[in-house]
Amino acid sequence: MAPRGNQMLGNAHFRKHWHKRIKTWFNQPARKLRRRENRQAKASAIAPRPVAGLLRSVVRCPGKRYNTKTRLGRGFSLQELKAAGISQAEARSVGIAVDARRVNKTAEGLKANVDRLKEYKSKLILFPKNLNAPKKGDSSAEELKVAAQLRGDILPLTHTVTFEEPRAITDAERKVEIFRLLRKERADKKYKGRREKRARDAAEENK
Repeated sequence: MAPRGNQMLGNAHFRKHWHKRIKTWFNQPARKLRRRENRQAKASAIAPRPVAGLLRSVVRCPGKRYNTKTRLGRGFSLQELKAAGISQAEARSVGIAVDARRVNKTAEGLKANVDRLKEYKSKLILFPKNLNAPKKGDSSAEELKVAAQLRGDILPLTHTVTFEEPRAITDAERKVEIFRLLRKERADKKYKGRREKRARDAAEENK
């Protein structure tokens, strides 16, 4: 049927050269095998150390939106290592990641990571450099016999949420005006330096 009026003939694009625009990916099975062999080679190279690598700290995600979630951080802070009784050099030698820049902001986070370090230290089997001359702190011969390379995660995270049980509001809590209390705390934090300087100047003038 012939077109009616001034109508354009449709152009059927039969020469798109699809083989130039489509990327084929037929080496997936071989790459999968190569990755598996690389993992096995790495595990045998670092044996008897854990396959997962270093022990890492538990940190809170940044931001108001995600700070309820925990994840593994870069490493343990110097304050956490000191509280656990581990030196920085010793930590690096026994498979503990260290982040000297991290600063602890909460007592709960500090305690959680210190407990994590102590648990790791209690389960640690330390091989002596010289089997004929073990040093202080090295594991016994019986522990070395039963030692096996850890394949999974080191002390995996447990995302457990603990809720406070409901209770009655006390009279002391009813008397507190939260809005005014928060404004006062914010103002004290903001003007802390100025007030301290003013107090120092007044003390010097009184002298």
